[in-house]
Amino acid sequence: MDAAVANRLNANWYLIQTKPRQEARAEEHLARQGFECYRPLTESAVASAPAGTRASRLVEQPLFPGYLFIHMHRDDSWYPIRSTRGVSRIVAFGPNPCPVSDKLIDEIRQRAHVTADTQSFHHGEKVRVVAGDSEMEAIFLCNDGEERAVILLNLLQRQQRVVLARQNLQRVASHAY
Repeated sequence: MDAAVANRLNANWYLIQTKPRQEARAEEHLARQGFECYRPLTESAVASAPAGTRASRLVEQPLFPGYLFIHMHRDDSWYPIRSTRGVSRIVAFGPNPCPVSDKLIDEIRQRAHVTADTQSFHHGEKVRVVAGDSEMEAIFLCNDGEERAVILLNLLQRQQRVVLARQNLQRVASHAY
């Protein structure tokens, strides 16, 4: 077996805390040094127009702001990591960095992949709420975790914020005239 392959098999994932909003910078500089990194991203809608309008755009944001994972052998030198631009510290309990299980990293990757494949709605988009035999229209505001959404529902002549399962939402077909 090749020494590099054997070393990779004995490697673990570790958690790196980055400086505020410098996850991408830290990942880039660590990758330039030959380290394998993983920075889970998620898409979220942010306002792209002045307040009061409903325009929004999807932006990729870190799933764990301020953190990224690095794959390396415990006996490797940690000094280059500590002095890398964008890195704040290596997460450790006591003097030793704490390994993260491969299983956990695999589960995060699978969930990130599934989330990217699920139907996404945009802030301000009309949606249909389907619950049992009833249907009503609402306005999508934002996601509340992976499985829930926040909507504006017109109840009793007032718009109410409601949190419900995303599976109860459907896209309203737009008609071209």
